[in-house]
Amino acid sequence: MGKHLDAVAGEPDEAIKGTQYVNIKTYRLAVSGLVKTPLSLTYDQVLALPAFQKVTTLNCVEGWSDTYLWQGVRIKDLLAEAGYDPTAKIVIFRCADGYTTSLPLDDIVNNNILLAYKTNGLTITPKYGYPFQVVAENTLGYKWAKWVTDIQLSNDTSFRGYWEQRGYDNSATVP
Repeated sequence: MGKHLDAVAGEPDEAIKGTQYVNIKTYRLAVSGLVKTPLSLTYDQVLALPAFQKVTTLNCVEGWSDTYLWQGVRIKDLLAEAGYDPTAKIVIFRCADGYTTSLPLDDIVNNNILLAYKTNGLTITPKYGYPFQVVAENTLGYKWAKWVTDIQLSNDTSFRGYWEQRGYDNSATVP
C-alpha cells in the first residue's frame, strides 16, 4: 500500500512546482466564497475538529491505483462552520503551489470527502501534501489537491482547474 502517493494532484510523480514546504506557523486555511462567515484557520484549529477515517483508493490517470487509510476532517464540516450557501454548485481548491481544481458540492457533502492530514496513521509529509490533501474518492488523482490553502464555494460551473484547463476531464470519474 502507498508506493505511488507522490503522484497525487500533479504531473506523474511530481507537483506542478515541486514539493511545497508550508510554514505551519504562518499557515492559514481559508474557507471563502459563498459563505456567511469566511474562515481563516490555523493548522491546529483544523486538527481540533472531529477526525474521520476511511479507506479509499487513489486511481491515477496513468492506470495504477493504491489504497490508503486516510484521516482528516470532513470538508462539509468546514463548510458548515462557515455557513455555506447550499445552493452553491462547486467547491474550488487552491494550493500553495498555484494548483487548482474543483469538485461538485453535492459530491463533497454526499460522499463525506476528507481534507486529510494523515495517511496510514502517519502525518502527511511535504512531498505528499502537508499540511492537507483532498481525498477525492471516486475521481482520478489530479482532483486530489495537495498543500490546500483555500476552499472556495462558488456557482461558477465553468471553472476549470490546472489540469482541466489543459484538456483533462473536469469530472475525472474513475472508469
